[in-house]
Amino acid sequence: MASFGFHCSHEQIAPSRLLRDVQAAERAGFDMAMSSDHFFPWSERQGHSGFTLSWLGAALATTSLRIGSVNAPGQRYHPAIVAQATATLGEMFPGRYWVALGTGQNMNEHVTGEPWPLKEERQRRLEEAVDVIRRLHRGEEVTHHGLVTVEQARLYDRPATPVPLLATAITPPTAARAAAWGADGVITINQPHEKLRAVVDAYRSAGGTGKLAIQVHLSWAPTRDEAEAIALDQWRTNVFDAPLSLDLATPEHFDIASRDVTLATVEGAVRVSAEPAQHVEWIREYVELGFEEVYLHFVGQDQDAWLDVAATEVLPALKGA
Repeated sequence: MASFGFHCSHEQIAPSRLLRDVQAAERAGFDMAMSSDHFFPWSERQGHSGFTLSWLGAALATTSLRIGSVNAPGQRYHPAIVAQATATLGEMFPGRYWVALGTGQNMNEHVTGEPWPLKEERQRRLEEAVDVIRRLHRGEEVTHHGLVTVEQARLYDRPATPVPLLATAITPPTAARAAAWGADGVITINQPHEKLRAVVDAYRSAGGTGKLAIQVHLSWAPTRDEAEAIALDQWRTNVFDAPLSLDLATPEHFDIASRDVTLATVEGAVRVSAEPAQHVEWIREYVELGFEEVYLHFVGQDQDAWLDVAATEVLPALKGA
């Protein structure tokens, strides 16, 4: 039985407003939520970047939802601090918090002034960081010298059950490596079905047994023209493949790179329709591919109308099925 979640997009919505949105999402019938973690937005038009780890405490305290977040340990976040922050959330809200770990993007990580490593080094750094986090969550004292450095770290407040550590994975090689480091699941984004099948197959074939989750970008509005305008305005900076999507440094760079992006290109990344039934059909396809958790991300900045239609037409149809 699939569960359906609400995506909390910090790069698009002020944290105070986003807190009200996630509370409204619970009232609308969403089962859970997930949160991005950005230092910069993808575009100056998005214009926000609240601190996720602060916001999560408020969101978990004022809803009963299970809420997870994305995190990139190793550069902007030291893995010992990630371990402490996530353990604290897990201790305060037992069974309600998970974190998805990835290698990050230059736009968020360059603020430390450290060089932005090549992909293979970033992957190895992530794997070292995951090992540090797991050991600290088990209560060990950790000293580690490698691509990350940790000296005599130990956590005194930890949840009875360790916080699940998922992996972010868009490509099959990343999904396979996630299985190797023992990820408790994989979360990806909507792509053509053949690419999603390849990601799932790579994770399972490499021995991955955790849950499968997906974030689905969508644009709904009362008219097709409005839905298209929202998608083009808010998400045209999010259509680039790696390495461009990972290596650009600022919102200005993304805005310049996306000047000539067309609606047709955006529709490759965002499900666009004015018909709630069409969105239901698309979402069911992800469930049929094996995804157990589906997080819906309406890419507009005003969530109210979307939450109303989700409550009355989308979620009842999905859960009724």
